[in-house]
Amino acid sequence: MKAFGKILGLCVLGLLLIIVALGFAVTHFFDPNDYKDEIRKLARDKAHVELTLNGDIGWSLFPWLGLELHDASIATLQNPKTPFADLQMLGLSVRVLPLLRREVQMSDVRVEGLNLTLTRDESGHGNWEDIGKPLPKAPAPGEVVDPNVAVPAPASPAAPDKADRPVKLDIDSLTVNNARVQFSDAKTGRELTAESIQLSTGPVHDGIDIPVKLTAFLGTNLPNLRARTELNGDLRMERALKRFQLSDMKLMGEASGDPLQGKTVTYSAQGNISVDLAANVADWSNLKLSFNQLRALGELNARDLKTEPKLTGGISIAQMDLRAFMDGLNQPLPAMADDSLRQFEMVARLDGTANSLALNSLAVKLDGSSFVGSLAVTDFAKQALDVQLKADKFNADRYMKPKSAEASSAGAARDAEVKTTEATAIGGNGDTPLPNAPTQGAWSTDTLLPVERLRKLDLHADLSFGQLTLNQWPIDNASLKAQGQDGLITLENLSGGLYDGTFSSKGTLDVRPDKPLVALQTQLNKVPVEHFIKGRNNGAAPVRGLMTLNSNLTGTGNSQSALIGSLNGTANFVLNDGVLVNANVEQQLCQGIATINRKSLTGAPRGKDTPFQELKGSLVIRNGVASNQDLKVRIPGLTVNGNGDIDLRVLGMDYRVGVVIEGDKSDMPDPACQVNERFAGIEWPLRCRGPIELGAKACRIDRDGMGKVAAKVAGDRITEKLEEKFGDKVSPELKNTLKGLFKR
Repeated sequence: MKAFGKILGLCVLGLLLIIVALGFAVTHFFDPNDYKDEIRKLARDKAHVELTLNGDIGWSLFPWLGLELHDASIATLQNPKTPFADLQMLGLSVRVLPLLRREVQMSDVRVEGLNLTLTRDESGHGNWEDIGKPLPKAPAPGEVVDPNVAVPAPASPAAPDKADRPVKLDIDSLTVNNARVQFSDAKTGRELTAESIQLSTGPVHDGIDIPVKLTAFLGTNLPNLRARTELNGDLRMERALKRFQLSDMKLMGEASGDPLQGKTVTYSAQGNISVDLAANVADWSNLKLSFNQLRALGELNARDLKTEPKLTGGISIAQMDLRAFMDGLNQPLPAMADDSLRQFEMVARLDGTANSLALNSLAVKLDGSSFVGSLAVTDFAKQALDVQLKADKFNADRYMKPKSAEASSAGAARDAEVKTTEATAIGGNGDTPLPNAPTQGAWSTDTLLPVERLRKLDLHADLSFGQLTLNQWPIDNASLKAQGQDGLITLENLSGGLYDGTFSSKGTLDVRPDKPLVALQTQLNKVPVEHFIKGRNNGAAPVRGLMTLNSNLTGTGNSQSALIGSLNGTANFVLNDGVLVNANVEQQLCQGIATINRKSLTGAPRGKDTPFQELKGSLVIRNGVASNQDLKVRIPGLTVNGNGDIDLRVLGMDYRVGVVIEGDKSDMPDPACQVNERFAGIEWPLRCRGPIELGAKACRIDRDGMGKVAAKVAGDRITEKLEEKFGDKVSPELKNTLKGLFKR
């Protein structure tokens, strides 16, 4: 037995030596380069690809099946002369015996100079879709092919046997040097490239963390952008369960290109990414993003990856200087009246699809204002926007376009004109001449609206504010609802409290024509009018009182000047508890009465202001000029009737006012201003002309009208004398004739 064992051992040793010798002989005396044509045919018949081997094939057999390919390329059978992949060198070694157990144990795998070219033609067909597809079967000689008979689809591959074990991977490392991937789309003209790709990994096994490092230069032509990027992390694969995870992922790099116009941005992303293809879900946890000054935290979850992907998650953006951030991207924000958009931060929940994105449970802080609500792009293709926000306070004036130098110059010219007019108008005793009508435009010619953007706007907005500042007006509990589509923007409601009163507006903005068309209906209820009619340089208003107004106006143009110059419509108003500031109408009237009485006023001037109980009227506006024919003012002891025009283009007025004296109610009337029965019912004339800011300072006794008043008074006195002397002996015809002489 001992001899038999020795003999058996010698036999085994001999067999091993024979196997080694055969391996040596095969690898040294058998050259695979002599069989390139057979290898290409095998690739064509079995793998259905066109394999080109321009370089040498190097190999070893045992215990490693080693292979080196040089200068090789692969093309589809449908387009064999245009390879979609080529490489300079591929080197790998596989242990032979584990292959018998369906285990792939490989040493280092090295790829040099891989070049992958992917194209999609104008019909949307990609060249990668033909990989592994055989050529259509050619008809036999003499066979007639009926074009109406459909070619049967190739049989689906048989389902794999569930009992089959997946191939087990065991690779010491993978190294890819100087690879390049290019994608081009003939239909859109877009090109995407990844160049100078460097990939290195640690040992590759199922179910373990695989260290991965990847660097590349990415680029696109629409727009022209280039980015350098580096990726590090630990990759775990569970192929049987179709689960993949990238832990401790760190992505960083920098980008530049045409949109940035010479500027460079830096970016980074961190977190853990996992994909479960069996469950059709993916998530990104512990998300950290940075993009220049932007810093964000969050998480993302995706589901229904293979059908209609849906995105959920949350994001938080730390406080940042939004204007500086956009400047860093060479996308400067529009200039605004105040240096705003300096403080911005946001927290929101994300909900999205392939064509929409919504920010729900949104909380935004912007320049000291806080907003909550939702913001959604409901259709990326249409740029449809849905805004539902509530704010504690918001100063809209901070975000208005500042006045241009031209507008400021025009405003200064008008201020100078008003100042000059005011200096000559101040008189108080009624003897100074009427001020001149203003001629300088009162409105800016700067462009108001971004018409091209508004024409593309698809908007639904519902906004509310605890306090909204608009045109320096503090609006409490403001509400705004608007929608816009296809160039027509509808203001459904803008309302709120204003200086202890209320207001509401609705209207439309049509930007489809060359000149935008504005239509606006407004209601004011008991709003203090002094906040709307400011004196020069924001001085004291010439009128105080509670205004109730209804208006329906239209205008065309894209500047204040154009809109006011084309303003048409109607308005009616009532002013209660009003006061004419710094204007003693009673003193002016006493001066007129004293003139009629041929006496001089002896008393000191009374109070500076003139109160009135009611002021009402209506306006008809044509091309920026408001005509009023029914002004009615009720003052204790007086009734004032007026008619005239207000030129809104220059904020000037030209008014004729008639004052009917109902009786002097003061305790100690001036003797020269005593009103007797002869003056009762007489309409005393005033005329007001000049800048509207001057208010009653621009009013004077109408001397032409006073002549008619004097004639009427003289006629009445003669009639009285005749009646005293002759009684009923004077005929009515004679009385009327004498009165008529003094009225001419």
